[in-house]
Amino acid sequence: MPYALDLLRTLAQIPTVESHLIMTQGAKRVLVEEAGLSVEEAEALAHVVHRSSDLGAAVASGSFRTLGMVVVPCSATSLSKIAYGLADNLLTRAAYVTLKERRPLVLVPREAPLPLPSLEAMLRAAQAGATILPASPGFYHKPTSIEDLLGFLTQRILDLFGLEFPRAPRWKEDPTGLS
Repeated sequence: MPYALDLLRTLAQIPTVESHLIMTQGAKRVLVEEAGLSVEEAEALAHVVHRSSDLGAAVASGSFRTLGMVVVPCSATSLSKIAYGLADNLLTRAAYVTLKERRPLVLVPREAPLPLPSLEAMLRAAQAGATILPASPGFYHKPTSIEDLLGFLTQRILDLFGLEFPRAPRWKEDPTGLS
């Protein structure tokens, strides 16, 4: 969940981006357990919040224009539903529509180790057009804090959408930004 919060906080600083948040019941529980935040505090970070039960929300339609979608963290259950086109809540419906419309869909799996069913679902989702981006930051930028590690993954997500925002140094860049 810290990865999701870091991404939301970063997107809030990019004036050309309007973030839409969908949290499943599982995500709401994980939010409290991992981040110690209330659902309301997390929702305040997004421009628009949708109920996961609202299959009539704008993001459930291909005619609603988006840059794409990120599912972070992506549970094994959501991953499997997305991989097999089971659109039984707004999160999985929006992911289905994102794939249908050939927009970028980035899935950030949260479980480890990965059992065969999850690996097969990742393969199927990738074949359908999704990008699988495991939550495993690099260390070449010499992180000195958890925020540095979170920023690494956020930077990779932003790059996949062509969004410019300096969140982590790139390969061979001076981590202090003084190069």
